[in-house]
Amino acid sequence: MVVPDPALPEHVAIYEVGPRDGLQNESAVVPVEVKAEFLDRLAAAGLRVLEATSFVHPRWVPQLADAADLLQRLVRVDGVDYPVLVPNERGLDRALAAGVQHVAIFASATETFAKRNLNRTLDEQFAMFAPVVDRALAQGLRVRGYVSMCFGDPWEGPVAPEQVAAVGRRLVEMGCHQLSLGDTIGTGTPGHVDAVLDACLAGGVPVQQIAVHFHDTYGQALANTLAALRRGVTTVDASAGGLGGCPYAESATGNLATEDLVWMLDGLGIRHGVDLDALVATSTWMAGQLGRPSPSNVVRALGRT
Repeated sequence: MVVPDPALPEHVAIYEVGPRDGLQNESAVVPVEVKAEFLDRLAAAGLRVLEATSFVHPRWVPQLADAADLLQRLVRVDGVDYPVLVPNERGLDRALAAGVQHVAIFASATETFAKRNLNRTLDEQFAMFAPVVDRALAQGLRVRGYVSMCFGDPWEGPVAPEQVAAVGRRLVEMGCHQLSLGDTIGTGTPGHVDAVLDACLAGGVPVQQIAVHFHDTYGQALANTLAALRRGVTTVDASAGGLGGCPYAESATGNLATEDLVWMLDGLGIRHGVDLDALVATSTWMAGQLGRPSPSNVVRALGRT
């Protein structure tokens, strides 16, 4: 039954992260042919933003060592955006050589995770990102800024919303067109979402530039998403089949499943452009490639794994 809520957006853009954030956490390397087909199937299901891969050094994320090969094999669909993650200028060089038009950088809201993930302090990370963003913008690319550990850090505990806002504001001022706020270890709750959004808005980040990226470690991803939608956020990150986590944070399990998000949006009468049956079939197929059932509640409920 569809029960619209006039307080919610009429349309939500789904930023599909399964091919990158989902597969980077796999223990085994997924063949490049499977990754290419995964992207093709997701595009055919109606998803219009597919984060394809990352140009991180293969030593750190060997699962994505085939990034250039994947993009060369990719049959791009008109109207579909294929952003890639770039950690530094070398990553940007590779992305530009591959003809990418949209990149993302990955910042931390906490000192400890910045040191563990980027080998930089909280402040030093911006010096690393600045030339990446400047060069990307000069080449006409769009740049997305991820902020990890926005709600909790496994080493530092709860993260002050004002600290998240300060990091986010610097990325926006640097030139990022969109800011994705990540609950990397899944500890956020709806009230915490409100507090982080309050701080970001007070810090000068427009809600139109904010996206949310929730993990379902404690079963809060959909509740947190709904809280963000009520605040006017209209871009939500999700991973087909609930794939993924973060290879640098062991407690970061379970991205929000795209199917679970679509089911909720459908029930609220919110447009998104995705064919749920085709998406479920795609995640069922990928679960078969990985040799295990999909963790998505909706995929399991439809009985196709």
